[in-house]
Amino acid sequence: MGARREGIRLSDSPQLALLGFTEVIAAQIAAYAPGLVPGRVTRSDRGFVFVMTDGGIVIARPATRLVKQADDGGLPVVGDWVLMGGDSDEPLVEVVLPRSTAIVRRDPGRAARVQVLAANVDAVFITHPMDDEPLNLSRIERELALVWDSGAEPFLVFTKADLCADPDAVIAQAEAIAPGVTVYVTSAKTGDGIDALAAWLTAGRTGALIGPSGSGKSTIVNRLVGEDLQATREVRVSDNRGRHTTVSRELVPLPSGGLLIDTPGLRAVGMWESTDGLDQAFSDVAELATHCRFRDCQHEGEPGCAVEAAVTAGDLPARRLESYRELQTEIRLVTEQLDVRARLERKREDKLLAKTIKRFYRDR
Repeated sequence: MGARREGIRLSDSPQLALLGFTEVIAAQIAAYAPGLVPGRVTRSDRGFVFVMTDGGIVIARPATRLVKQADDGGLPVVGDWVLMGGDSDEPLVEVVLPRSTAIVRRDPGRAARVQVLAANVDAVFITHPMDDEPLNLSRIERELALVWDSGAEPFLVFTKADLCADPDAVIAQAEAIAPGVTVYVTSAKTGDGIDALAAWLTAGRTGALIGPSGSGKSTIVNRLVGEDLQATREVRVSDNRGRHTTVSRELVPLPSGGLLIDTPGLRAVGMWESTDGLDQAFSDVAELATHCRFRDCQHEGEPGCAVEAAVTAGDLPARRLESYRELQTEIRLVTEQLDVRARLERKREDKLLAKTIKRFYRDR
């Protein structure tokens, strides 16, 4: 599995340096017991993780302690820095180092459970095909809230510009709902706009691609790598969509020295419990809300609501307020579900404690 170390320095780790290893990560490693092997997760598949170490790729399983934390996002994911123990026959991920950023959503298959999509990402490129008519503004707002909440910097990347009749109109719509967010326009067919993405993804930086299936994420990866690394199938004649083939998240090193995480298309973008990302994605609504008469104004008919007044005056689109309300309600519901879950867990723990005490006195 590679040499075990009492400590690790940046200069001693050429392979890890290519994956964004820093002195900060080295300091985090030093806080744990010596003898564990550090690495970065490059892929996760069916309960196993592929970890790049100084000695090469290691396929490992999460330790039992981490599996028990699965519902709280404790399992290692692509982009994580981890420490491994075990032996060469059965390496185990023992520690997931603290994440600088994490892209999370509500698990689409389980209520009140978090799913971490990727970790330690500096930027997230939200990809959408430019020929979509009409542009799904509500989905983009949802994705922006998710990315702002992660701690990473969001970018909007429109693909298939060569198929769009009016690119300027699409850009104007996007900029109206994404104040302060950089918008890239690309065409994998012509290569336009790809150099701008490559210029951002310099050595040590990690980016991630998210977006709906068929939006051209894997084709962007192929362009940035310079070869057909991520398989894409022939475009469907009916709707000009490439058939999505990415089935797992993967960390890909780029010739520029940067790193890019490709992800499968997201059908559902469920919000989690934090409202920080929502306020950043809807900074115009958040700013108006500071002028409402009541601090806890829900913008649903209360007297002195500055947000609804802006809608009436035509300064804020009604659709945008409706989108904000929808996400706010979704976050509130998740928070309530988490409260119920916490109460049930406490009740279960109290029952176990009562049984243990009863058994203790019975066996004396």
